[in-house]
This record gives sequence, structure tokens and C-alpha cells, in this order.
Amino acid sequence: MEQKRLAGEKSTEYIKDGMIIGLGTGSTVYYMIEKLGDMVSKGMKIKAVATSHSTERLAKTFDIQVVSIDEVDHIDLAIDGVDEIDSSFNAIKGGGGALFREKIVASLAKQVIWILDESKYVDAVGEFPLPVEILPFGYTHTLKRLNDHSLNPELRVVDGNTFITDNGNYIVDLHLGKHLNIREVIQKLNSVTGVLENGFFINMCDRIIVGSEDHVKVIDNPCKYGGNGAIGKYK
Repeated sequence: MEQKRLAGEKSTEYIKDGMIIGLGTGSTVYYMIEKLGDMVSKGMKIKAVATSHSTERLAKTFDIQVVSIDEVDHIDLAIDGVDEIDSSFNAIKGGGGALFREKIVASLAKQVIWILDESKYVDAVGEFPLPVEILPFGYTHTLKRLNDHSLNPELRVVDGNTFITDNGNYIVDLHLGKHLNIREVIQKLNSVTGVLENGFFINMCDRIIVGSEDHVKVIDNPCKYGGNGAIGKYK
């Protein structure tokens, strides 16, 4: 938990007064929101767009002003967690089931930061199952098509019940394995009617913040900023 706390709290240093912030979903994001709540209590003025109902409820407990995504014309900064990310900034997200809203928020943001503990920084993505949001109508046929494409789909079930997203849809987790061909998988998913969005977030972030036991590392995306990416460790 200390690794997540370090990453989450470090990310708040990029939040400035007057910003519209996209708030992600998950356990690492909790520490970011907690710290942001403290900043708000000390006078910082921000507005926040939440990527899930659970995040919205959490933000409100810290007196953070939450607005609808349709009430804003832009997002200055989105901060969210990842389930896996590699050194090429290919990420898998959606373990919490909020991938659709997370991708919309990230796509609208001027800057994007992913926060994570060091176990999520991997040499190649794919070991974590790829979440895919699908329409409930005809879902058995969608599952069959995904299986026909050898994508090893598994309908997400929680406590014996089919998991329902905040959008009222289902999640299918694809068991693909490491060193998968991302482009090929995306092409297959795009060919299946009933698939609404996938959990690949490819080169979408401006930087990642990786928490370790006693420090946090900030790594800029060289595609966004140039250079070699790494900018050192912070206590």
C-alpha cells in the first residue's frame, strides 16, 4: 500500500489551482483523491470529472467538487491507475470495470498521468487479462465470436452475479498471455459487433509515476516530451 500511496500523492504535484481534473478509479487513485481533498480543504479550487460512480462518491466525501463530463469543454489533467504498462507506454486498464469512461476522460485530457506500484510496470503486457466492455444484448453471440477469434473470453462474474458496468454493460476478460500482438487483437475486437470498448490504452499518457518501497519514480513519455524518458527518483 505504501507504493500506491507514494505514487498517488506524488501525482497531486501536477494539479494546479483552477484546473478541471479527470479522476480515475482504483486503489492507487484513492491516495491521490485523499491528498487532493486535503489540498481543497486548504483552499485549492478545482473541478473534477469522475470516471465511475465509486470515484464520484469518494471525491464527494473529501468535499471535491464533481461535475458531469458534459458540463465541461475540456479536461486539463487526467490521473488514473493501470493494471499493466510496459516501457513503450502500452497499458492495460479496466480491472475495476471503468475502462470505457476512463478512456473517454483520458482522450479529452490535455495531459494524462498513470500512477502505479512497481509490480504493474512490466516488460510486456498481456499477463493481466484484457477487459472488454460489451453490450448485454446478444452477449452469448459476442462471446462466441470472441472465442472464434481465439481470444479466450471469460464473462466477468462477481459474487456469483454478472458484473455490470456503470454504463449498464458487461465486461469480458480476455486471457491472452504476454507478448501478444496488440494491433492484431484490436483488429479482431473491432470486427466483433457487440464489443463497445477495450482495455488497451496505447501511448495515451504523458508520464507515469511508479511507487516503490521507499521512493517514487517519474517517467516522462519520450513520444510526448523527447529525451530518454526517465527523470529520476523522488523521496
